[in-house]
Amino acid sequence: MSDLTKQPADEETAAAEGAAADAPQPAADATQAAAVDPRLLVREQGFAGYLNDFKRRVRGGELGSLPVVIGLIVIAVVFQLKNSSFLSADSLANIGVYTSGLGIMAVGIVFVLLLGEIDLSVGSVAGVGAAVWAVLSVTHGVNDWLAVLIAVVAGVAIGAVHGFFFAKIGVPAFVVTLAGFLGWSGLQIWMMGQEGSINTPSGSVVENLTGYYFEDKAAAYGLALVAVLAYAASQLLDSKRRKAAALPSRPLSEILLRTGVVAVLSFVVAYVLNEPEGARGLPLALVLFLAVLVIADFVVRRTAYGRQIFAVGGNAEAARRAGINVNKIRISVFAISGMLAAFGGLFIASLSGGATKNLGSGNTLMNVIAAAVIGGTSLFGGRGKIWSALLGMLVIQSIQQGLNLLGMASEIQYMITGAVLLAAVVIDSVSRRTQKTAGRT
Repeated sequence: MSDLTKQPADEETAAAEGAAADAPQPAADATQAAAVDPRLLVREQGFAGYLNDFKRRVRGGELGSLPVVIGLIVIAVVFQLKNSSFLSADSLANIGVYTSGLGIMAVGIVFVLLLGEIDLSVGSVAGVGAAVWAVLSVTHGVNDWLAVLIAVVAGVAIGAVHGFFFAKIGVPAFVVTLAGFLGWSGLQIWMMGQEGSINTPSGSVVENLTGYYFEDKAAAYGLALVAVLAYAASQLLDSKRRKAAALPSRPLSEILLRTGVVAVLSFVVAYVLNEPEGARGLPLALVLFLAVLVIADFVVRRTAYGRQIFAVGGNAEAARRAGINVNKIRISVFAISGMLAAFGGLFIASLSGGATKNLGSGNTLMNVIAAAVIGGTSLFGGRGKIWSALLGMLVIQSIQQGLNLLGMASEIQYMITGAVLLAAVVIDSVSRRTQKTAGRT
């Protein structure tokens, strides 16, 4: 959360350290120890201190991604026991591919939810993006790459229009994007013409989005190694930056543990997708999805723009008084949502074999919003992480993949996904109430 709205734990800690340095020292050591905020001791106590701090935060309602991670583990164990092919190379590859398109769209929804708003138009924007590409590339023979670029830019323009009516005119985002959903759906149907569909040409850029796999094992393991090294470097740099600012940083033992977990996950995925019989390799779609996640996470957590998004989502009026151009932030966030929706629509077109007048309809909107919320992004604004899009989509696609392997009907999948979504919102609401009771918000 930005310092413009709620003081994050780091800044509270820094302020407490400064206050403690200026305050008179108590005569008794016991009294001094009792007066010290336990959060200030995390750095000195090392991993044990961080573990105690983690327990304290959980008791205070700061659950983070813990519920969804536990849920993923339970889902994997249950479905693997029911069907031994659930964790097979082919099954995991399918989960990765089907997660990617909707997951990219969910990243855009996370941006909007951080503002405390909602975008109901992502499904129709995805359909328009796919239609623009298909009409330009297939019907009119425009260069494939240029058609993809124009489709994504069209998504940016659509999102900016939504943001303009919301930020400048004052129309509620719910109404603007609902109107957009209807209007852009009509445009999509009109663009598709009487036939209602345009097939994806063989070997086209869009077809390869979900149809290309990195069969070279060295490339897969090399990518896993790069991911581990990049993660370790980012953690070390972050620790160095926080120490330079006199803020508590993660102990080296925790950084090593986190890096070890990332390494195990990365190399296990690389192995499962490449080594077993029938493995097709690493899907390009998954690589692109991860790239979008990394870039978006950097923007949100490491840039002034990202901090301004949190500030506006936490308290728009306070952000405005602090000099932030609230309207600009809102318009740009909806533009990002539109861009990622159009890009995700190309993945859906790739999976379905072409652009159709119904692309993006059905349960697309439900799954995208559910993924962001299930992954841990708050519906109340100002709190969430980009990676929640990945976690939420993994939950949804894992459930669907597992139920498909068990031969369950689609209506059962809807009911289970709805129950998981409700549970995620309940956890978020209870967590916020617990934090208020504990004085954390």
